[in-house]
Amino acid sequence: MSPARPAPLIRAGPGQAAPGYVSKTDMVAALIRELIITGELPAGEQLRQRDLAQRFHVSQTPVREAMRRLESEGLVVGDTHRGFTVVEPDDGPVEENFQIRAALESLGASLAARKIDEQGLAGLQALNDRMRAMEEDDPRYAALNREFHFAVYSCAGSPLLLTLMRLLWASLQGGPRVLRSHAESARQHDAILDALRAGDAAAASTRTYQHIMGAPH
Repeated sequence: MSPARPAPLIRAGPGQAAPGYVSKTDMVAALIRELIITGELPAGEQLRQRDLAQRFHVSQTPVREAMRRLESEGLVVGDTHRGFTVVEPDDGPVEENFQIRAALESLGASLAARKIDEQGLAGLQALNDRMRAMEEDDPRYAALNREFHFAVYSCAGSPLLLTLMRLLWASLQGGPRVLRSHAESARQHDAILDALRAGDAAAASTRTYQHIMGAPH
């Protein structure tokens, strides 16, 4: 990994913890986690503690502690000789990951139905309309789909749920991949949106579960 990469996520000065983090370890773990989730640190990449320490303007101690934390979350794997590496995708538990995602996202939709406001609904509708208009091979679709689903998680008002979903999408290496058409996905998103508008938590949960588990994957 080249230490010359920019570090746009860092906001603190040298040796300072970013606002909202209780320690340098928290800060470094959050930054590396985000880089893995977004794919800037790809699967299989070796993570050199010295390079990361220079990148985030900290000593190697909080980097080492952050790595251990991320290892416990399943995002990196440690080796005595190679150090830490971003985990490779595991094709084995795909169905299990979809079941976990369906359960968590159904809960998120249920919570969102009780809390979402007009601004949140308008934002979701705008995202879905953009996705509906896209060609099937448009490379922007996946990012918009992720944005739609994470907007629902955000409307649920649960920081813990949001963190869990970030970790789950990271375990899927770039997020869930489905084979249905954009038009069908948009139609199912519309059904979820109707339930959210009505404040119907049960319907929002059920339709979200069906949307995820009904996808060919």
